[in-house]
Amino acid sequence: MATPVRSRPAGVGRNNESPLPSVPGASQEEIRRQNLGAVLRYVHLNGPTSRAELTSRLGLNRSTIGALAAELVASGLVTEEAPTTARRAGRPSLVVSPRSDRVYAHALSIDADRLRAARVGLGGRILDLREVARPSGMSAGDAVGPLADLVRDMERSVAADALLVGGAVAVTDTTRDPDGRIRIASVDETLGTALEAEFGPGPGFVAGDLADIAGLAEHVRGVAVGIDDVIYLHGDLGISAGIIVGGRLMIGHRGHSGKVGHMVVNPNGLPCGCGSRGCWETEIGEAALLRHAGRDPGDRPAVAEVLRAAADGDPTAREAVERVADWLGFGVANLVNVVNPDAVVFGGALRDIFTAGADVVRKRLDTMPLPASREHLRLRAAALGRDAVLIGAAELAFDKLLADPLNVGVAGQVGTAEPA
Repeated sequence: MATPVRSRPAGVGRNNESPLPSVPGASQEEIRRQNLGAVLRYVHLNGPTSRAELTSRLGLNRSTIGALAAELVASGLVTEEAPTTARRAGRPSLVVSPRSDRVYAHALSIDADRLRAARVGLGGRILDLREVARPSGMSAGDAVGPLADLVRDMERSVAADALLVGGAVAVTDTTRDPDGRIRIASVDETLGTALEAEFGPGPGFVAGDLADIAGLAEHVRGVAVGIDDVIYLHGDLGISAGIIVGGRLMIGHRGHSGKVGHMVVNPNGLPCGCGSRGCWETEIGEAALLRHAGRDPGDRPAVAEVLRAAADGDPTAREAVERVADWLGFGVANLVNVVNPDAVVFGGALRDIFTAGADVVRKRLDTMPLPASREHLRLRAAALGRDAVLIGAAELAFDKLLADPLNVGVAGQVGTAEPA
C-alpha cells in the first residue's frame, strides 16, 4: 500500500512560484511529461489560470504552454475558454480550468465519532459528501463496509464519462471503546487493500494518519499555503501532528509519526490511555478542558458550551481555557525548538482552544523557545475546518495523476470511463 510522501513541489504553488527546474539527463519525453504535470498541478491548486500566467509562473514559453494546455484538453483533464472580461487590447489569453465536474477522486475519513466519504473534483472542489455515525469501539477495519456503502451511494449520481483517478482514506489514531476507555491505534496497513477488495479492479486507495492528511490540506489549500516548514496540530479524542519540512510531509517508519500527544510534559500528571503518565494530551485535550471546567470529561458536546461560557466571561470556564492553553503553549514551545517551523497550525478541537486562549499560548512562546526558533514563528488557526481531512485525502489520491497526466489521464489506466 502506498504511503503519503509527496506534497506541493517547489515552483508550482501560489506563493513560491519559480521556473521549473531542469532534470539532468532527462529525455524530451520525460521533460514533456514533467511539464504537463506542472501545468496541471498549477491549475489544480490555483484554479482557472490564463495561459499568460502559466507562461510567467512556470518559466516556459508561450508556444510550449499552448501545446501543453491543448494536450491536457484533449485528455479531458482541463478546459480552455476565452476570459469573460478582457482587461486590455489585443487577443485575450485563453483560461485553463480543471475539469472538476469530470475528473474526481474518492476521499474517505474515519474520524473519532463518524465516517465520511466525499467525491472531490480536480481543483479540490467537494462534489458530494455523505457521512454516518461511527459506533464506539468500531475499528478501522470494521469501517470498510460502511465506507464502501457510502461510496457506492455517491457513485449512483456520477456521469457515465467521469474519470475516477483514485482514492485515499484518513484515519484517526484514537478511538473510544464501548466502556469509555480511550484506545490508541495506528493506521491499519491493510486498510487500503480492504477498500480495494470492495470495489474490484480500479485505481486503488492509499491510507494515512488523519493529522498528516489534514496538515497536508492546510499546506496546499489552507492557512499554510506557501509555507514549507509547518507543524499542524489536530485534536479530537487525542492529539496528533502533521509535520511538513521543506514542503514534504514527514511520515516516519511505516507511516507512524506525529504522535506528539504522547510526549511526557508532566511526569506527575494523570495516567494516559497509552500506558504512560503525564502525556501532553492529558493536559490539553478535550477531556482536560472539561475536567477543569467541572464537567464530565467524556461529554464531548459540552466542549463547545465551555468555550462559549469562557467567551461570555464565566470565571470557571475561563480558568479552564487558560490552564489548557498554558499547557498547549508549553508543548508547542518544545516542538518549536525541535522542528523550528515557520508556522504552527491548530486544527480540530485545538483550533477553538487556541482561538480562545491565544494570548496565553503566545505568552509561553514569548519566553520558552530559543530566539532563533520563535522570532519568525507564525501561529494560525486552521482554515478548512472539518473538510480538511477530505481535501487532504483527495490531494493524495490526485498525486499520481498530477505527477504524470499522460499515464493516468490519457492512457485510461484508472477510472470508470475512458477519457474524452
